[in-house]
Amino acid sequence: MRLHIGGWERRAGWKIMDVNAGPGVDFVGSCMDMRRFANDSVEEIYASHVFEHLGYVEQLPRALAEARRVLRPGGRLRAGVPDLEVLCRLFLDPKLTVVERFAVQRMMYGGQTDPHDCHFVGLDFAIFKQFLESAGFTSVRRVPEFGLFKDTTTLKFKGKPISLNVEAIKPDKPVAEAAGAQLNRAPWWQAAVGGIVSGISDPRAG
Repeated sequence: MRLHIGGWERRAGWKIMDVNAGPGVDFVGSCMDMRRFANDSVEEIYASHVFEHLGYVEQLPRALAEARRVLRPGGRLRAGVPDLEVLCRLFLDPKLTVVERFAVQRMMYGGQTDPHDCHFVGLDFAIFKQFLESAGFTSVRRVPEFGLFKDTTTLKFKGKPISLNVEAIKPDKPVAEAAGAQLNRAPWWQAAVGGIVSGISDPRAG
């Protein structure tokens, strides 16, 4: 089985899972809890602009751990997220109008059309790669596009592709940890960020 998370476009060989019921949705549920799927049971996972909707402390690591668990050894995760580096450069372009800058800001923070349409983490390739590798994925690489579905992974703004499209592989070995087991360890970013924050003085102190 090939699993399309958060999609709407039907394609032979693919099943769609979404948090909301709708036409063409085969499974209603969250990418953070895919217990309906057995370990090593999915050939491929595709997620277009899904992971930015998850908090980076627990939700994103849990979703990636679940993706790794259900994928077969050698299985592929294809994921697109807003490219924060590109969006920041666009936002700072002095030639943009206020409306255009707001459109870029909307890509950063989400359309906010419903409770699920908000973004909680910004990702460039280096940061997303670290999250993926921390979840146990290997061979993480950036690709221009996937050529599978008509969705946001091909979106351009002012001629600039705004989607960071990444492929990652589940290693060719048995699942070593149950879903979410990585959450028992400190996140990869915690020590470094904690050191930075502790070095910033509180203006209210003193």
